[in-house]
Amino acid sequence: MIVGLDMGGTNIDAIVLDQGQIIKTVKKPTDRENLFQSIWAVLEELLVGIDKRKISRINLSTTVSTNAIVEKKADPVGMIVQRGPGLPYEFQSCTGEKVFISGYIDHRGQVVKDLDLREIKKAKDLFKEKHIKACAVVTKFSARNPSHEQRIKKLLDKEFPLTTMGHTLSGKLNFPRRVYTAYLNAAVSNTFQNFAGSLKKSLARAGIQAPVYILKADGGTMNLATAHEKPVETILSGPAASLLGLIGMCPTEQDALLLDIGGTTTDIFFLADGVPVFEPLGIEISGYKTLVRAIYSVSIGLGGDSRIRVDNGTIQIGPQREGPPYAFGGPTPTPTDGLIVSGLMKANGETLAKARQGMEVLGRQLGLSPEGMADKVLNAMGDMLKNKVESLLQELNEKPVYTIEELLYGKRIRPQVIHVIGGPAKAVAPLLSRKFNLPCHCPANYQVANAIGAALARITTEITLLADTARGFLSVPELGIYEKIGRSFTLEQAREKALK
Repeated sequence: MIVGLDMGGTNIDAIVLDQGQIIKTVKKPTDRENLFQSIWAVLEELLVGIDKRKISRINLSTTVSTNAIVEKKADPVGMIVQRGPGLPYEFQSCTGEKVFISGYIDHRGQVVKDLDLREIKKAKDLFKEKHIKACAVVTKFSARNPSHEQRIKKLLDKEFPLTTMGHTLSGKLNFPRRVYTAYLNAAVSNTFQNFAGSLKKSLARAGIQAPVYILKADGGTMNLATAHEKPVETILSGPAASLLGLIGMCPTEQDALLLDIGGTTTDIFFLADGVPVFEPLGIEISGYKTLVRAIYSVSIGLGGDSRIRVDNGTIQIGPQREGPPYAFGGPTPTPTDGLIVSGLMKANGETLAKARQGMEVLGRQLGLSPEGMADKVLNAMGDMLKNKVESLLQELNEKPVYTIEELLYGKRIRPQVIHVIGGPAKAVAPLLSRKFNLPCHCPANYQVANAIGAALARITTEITLLADTARGFLSVPELGIYEKIGRSFTLEQAREKALK
């Protein structure tokens, strides 16, 4: 038995899977100010009548790290950066305190110039003075020799236990991306630990002892202990759950467009010959280019609860969400109100009257009836999605297409089908089919598809193994493995060692 939990910014979705069958689902609002109570309320309802001893694992996707970065609520970070010779990177977008130190390790891992410990002490004093809680240490070629990062961390550990070392997050050599990855990891560490504490407390209260796994941006999972060390890996955990839910419920071998339409945003994915498209270098989030491996996804500020306004005779939808739809007591009309008025979404008499009132307020500005305004709103929503998808496809098709399995040379993605999930999915499917001139499918259980995706996820990991036969040295930075090898060490032996 597997429990899947998707903690979105608006709702928490939960399911129980037994032998691949969904036996229970729950959807409840998220209270960001009280995550413990939010999680507990969902578990309390979900587990009525369930034998907790049969739960083998809990898979959870969460937006806490993503939200902290996007909403600029992440903690300031004390950065110690060893740039070495070359471009004088400043990393100005990293908030907090930055200290650039001397010393240098070259690309082969040889120490060219050692650390000056007085610089480290000065950095420590500065961080304490500025009340910094989290630190990150990144040296230019630490993936080849992490000794400087390790020594600096030891000097920081007593006062700054939340210290991230760049080489532990990725063994790739892209120095700027590694700096930003380490910075974001440190910046969300405290936020994630608070979330993990609420989760553990809720599970203990519910009497659940099953292991917990957190979804990563690549669609795989890691255990909670690893997530404590590498919370940056949980960025875009929510979209990963969406994608897994979509491909789990809507298998195809064709090029496909996948959409998750939520209350605030729509997540866009593509399949190439039925396989998810992948980010080869890593995620970019809020302008930070990282080394976090990820499924290709794009989120736009367009959802069922997006604010609608008329500006100079033009309909503007989103990107803001100011509350629930007008029909449900919200402050402004939304696309959901348009769906209700057009008859695509069922509603009782009072709710329909409120939705019509919202459309009427907008329609007056354009000389349209409530029904006419609803049609115009939905057409505008469809056009916005179509224009964005066409723009993304043009961008993707101008470069090599990477999937989670391989690099496809000369491949051009041309979607043959659309699959859509999320609250308004069933209502908007006919509209999308018409706009894109493609069949559009909405699966059963589309409202909790993210939780289904979370439950279906499996453990993944990526390591970088370098065997330097000239130096007689093997390294796997992500795992902290550094061993001596002989000069006759072969590529086949390297593959076997990596898999082991």
